[in-house]
Amino acid sequence: MATIWAETALLGDGWASDVRVDIDAAGRIENVQENTPQAGDRVELLLPSPVNVHSHGFQRAMAGLTERRGPNPTDSFWTWRELMFRFLDRLTPENVEAIAAFVQMEMLEAGYSTNAEFHYLHHQPGGVPYGNIAEMSERIAAATVQTGIGLCLLPVHYEFGGCDGRGLTDGQIRFGNSMERFTQLHEAAVSALAELPNDTTYGVAPHSLRAVGAGDLQSYHKFFPQGPIHMHLAEQAPEIEEVEAVWGARSVEWALDNMGLDERWCLIHCTQMTPDETARLAATRAVAGLCPITESSLGDGIFDGVRWTDNNGRFAIGSDSNIRISLSEELRTLDYSQRLRDGTRAALATAEHSTGRRLYENILQGGAQATGRQAGRLETGYWADMLALDTRSEFLYGLEGDTLLDGWIFAGDDRLVCDVWSAGRHMVKGGEHIHRSKILADYLKTLNALKEAL
Repeated sequence: MATIWAETALLGDGWASDVRVDIDAAGRIENVQENTPQAGDRVELLLPSPVNVHSHGFQRAMAGLTERRGPNPTDSFWTWRELMFRFLDRLTPENVEAIAAFVQMEMLEAGYSTNAEFHYLHHQPGGVPYGNIAEMSERIAAATVQTGIGLCLLPVHYEFGGCDGRGLTDGQIRFGNSMERFTQLHEAAVSALAELPNDTTYGVAPHSLRAVGAGDLQSYHKFFPQGPIHMHLAEQAPEIEEVEAVWGARSVEWALDNMGLDERWCLIHCTQMTPDETARLAATRAVAGLCPITESSLGDGIFDGVRWTDNNGRFAIGSDSNIRISLSEELRTLDYSQRLRDGTRAALATAEHSTGRRLYENILQGGAQATGRQAGRLETGYWADMLALDTRSEFLYGLEGDTLLDGWIFAGDDRLVCDVWSAGRHMVKGGEHIHRSKILADYLKTLNALKEAL
């Protein structure tokens, strides 16, 4: 049991003062009351904490190491991908656990309460499964035990090197599974979650239209009838061209016509869509999983956020390649990309709510939906996923209401995050994870072991 008292809090129906939040022993919100006397642990500004909806944990150790131009004078996503393949071939299960724990710790310190791990590094170098086929999934689970973050594990199905069914390259071989073997891996990975807290969820992730056969993609919702389904979609122009050449339709068009997309789906990136595709995909109630920092880093393109939200589309935020973990910067980059493309300002705001408020409430709802997690609201029965901001900061001083969110996202940064709870677990205090020293030491030890590969 715990009680948090906030001078100001963002509730489901808006801003409130002197708010008491009682958390039960299971980590759920038991009661929320406004205009109450101070009790329990006091914070200044309390917000629901969002989900990081898309992460490849191991890539955090590559951050900053791929900014030199490769042999191709027009370096791109595809040359970055080759560097990533060479790097991952050196990773051991112990390396993956240490890197995952470090990036999860950073996520919590940035204000995220949950990590949706799009997990595709399954096998040994050379592609031979470990004796325990879910060894790497167990390492992700072990990292969450260290960090206390909420987990939605998404084992990834990756079978082919392209839409024509060609084989995997050496760099992809550690990902590869037939549908039969992937089903076995998925079952073992789910079993590995049994000892984790009750707020843990899981889903499944066909990697992309390039990596899974058309027949399997058409039946995915039947193969896996429950839980979220995540997939990369329409990230790069060459992907669109390949799908159209082999399957006779653009990526989003083919997915809409063949895959039964609905609210169970989270489609990652979607930066290469026509206006019609944008409107049609928004109407399915699927979540667009946006990763603006990574999309900027890899030159993916700009998501059509204005058209998407005009069509009542749902979206969430992730950190993907984990080149930088910053919740506020992901939101700022998303909004600024719309301004740069369209020559406008505050295009995602409404007459009722500011840009920051609209962005934040959308990712709360979208992240909860995309992970099957009852979160995103300070409301009785929901998981106590919460963050507190320091309103004494010069970036928030004197602000009220929606401008508090605007000040954090557009003027400040994640250093304003002082406390974070995940399902009631108080993992960040005073801006630092409670186990930071141990997790950081293990990560640095891993970097030292990997320095030749890096």
